[in-house]
Amino acid sequence: MPLNAGDAGYGSVASPGLSGSVGATETAPLLIPELEPVQPWRPMNKEELESIAGGPGWRKARCYLVLLFWLAWVSILATAIVIIVKSPRPVVASLKWWQKSLFYQLQPDLTEAQTRGSEELCQQLPYLKSLGIEALILEGLFAKDGSPSNATVTGSLGTLPQIQHLLRESNKAGLKVVLDFCDVELFEPQNVTGATNEPTEPSAAAHALRFWLEQNVAGFAICDTDAAYSEQTLLMWRSVLKEFSNQEEEERILMVIQTREVLPPPNNSSQTNVTLVDVVMRSLLPNSSHILSAQEVTDAVETHLQTTENIWPSWTVGGEASPELKKLLLVLIMTLPGSPAVRDDQEFYKTRDKDKKRHLAVALFTSLGHSRAREEALLYGSFTFLPFNTSSSSNSSLSTPSSPPILAFLRSWGCVHFLVLLNIGPVPHTLDPAWAPSLPEAGVFVTSTGMDRLGSTSLYTLTLQPHEAIVIKLFEAGSYS
Repeated sequence: MPLNAGDAGYGSVASPGLSGSVGATETAPLLIPELEPVQPWRPMNKEELESIAGGPGWRKARCYLVLLFWLAWVSILATAIVIIVKSPRPVVASLKWWQKSLFYQLQPDLTEAQTRGSEELCQQLPYLKSLGIEALILEGLFAKDGSPSNATVTGSLGTLPQIQHLLRESNKAGLKVVLDFCDVELFEPQNVTGATNEPTEPSAAAHALRFWLEQNVAGFAICDTDAAYSEQTLLMWRSVLKEFSNQEEEERILMVIQTREVLPPPNNSSQTNVTLVDVVMRSLLPNSSHILSAQEVTDAVETHLQTTENIWPSWTVGGEASPELKKLLLVLIMTLPGSPAVRDDQEFYKTRDKDKKRHLAVALFTSLGHSRAREEALLYGSFTFLPFNTSSSSNSSLSTPSSPPILAFLRSWGCVHFLVLLNIGPVPHTLDPAWAPSLPEAGVFVTSTGMDRLGSTSLYTLTLQPHEAIVIKLFEAGSYS
């Protein structure tokens, strides 16, 4: 007999009128799902969209989103302003033309017997301009025992038309010209002390200055031992120069050539702090009757590197050094703060010379000039003298305890640093890894005296050869700038 016989099974109901019989029961589900009709999707029309968008909920949401956008935008702007203000930025220096210029000192031979030589010089002026030279300092054009009228009539080594022709050709080539009046007697002896019994002499000197300024001369140079180096004379000269300095690029300058160890104040000066000159030309090496040794050169250079300059300097080599140090001294004056003044020694004058050494000298000069012109750090960056620790190369047979050390300094502008290394001695030197831990380790070669240093380098593995100078642009690890 079935277990559920005669009993209403679970999940089933008895059919009416059939109860009592065995087959009178059937099963039926208790819940029957009802299918809802599916509504087809259709987009809202314009009226429905406007009705929903204009509701209070959407209006409030839009207001919140707009407010959040402006708050985020103002926050980003405020953060950017704070970063800009807080970030250390160097102040851009406004330099005059003579502070940016590379001077070239030469003594042209303008005698009638050397007319061909003067024409050759005029033909070479565009070439000098292409090397990066901006201004010429013409020396030896006037007689030492001259007078104000003599300075407007003839030069000791050439006639007035020849000098005027050279001035015109220089201006045509884009080169400014500074006339050197050093050791030229512009005043009669009785007027050296400032006597006023003959007032015609100062006016004659002013007339001579105006004459040359009208020939587009950019300025004048005198020595600190000249009678003209006095407060009264310099004030008069500056007054005349001001008459012809209408524009910044046309500003005329007054240069003083320093011949003594310390620049003295002008003669008869009542105030020693008054700046009456624009540029002071200083020599790196002292005048000497013999060729200076490596140690003497090191001592002289180190003294200048540790001296603070109050007036804009112009650096020239000055004294005699060994030929091995010639290129090193060129690198030094081209990287020091101030305006370099390179003396004419026929290294850059002849363009058709096939000598390899001359070509290397020209390549070094051009590399330094172009680097100085485009790099703010070399042009007007800060200067830091670096005391260096080095070790002499162990495999060098020339190593001596008295070998001069490496001299080094840093030129910086913002986050850009140029390191200048000078090995004046005859012994190779390897840098001590702990010489300057605050500086970046890596760098890239800019130039060197041998023009054979290329690519990146590490200061920890760098060895300087004898009489070598190197310029390195430092950069942080993982970057290249």
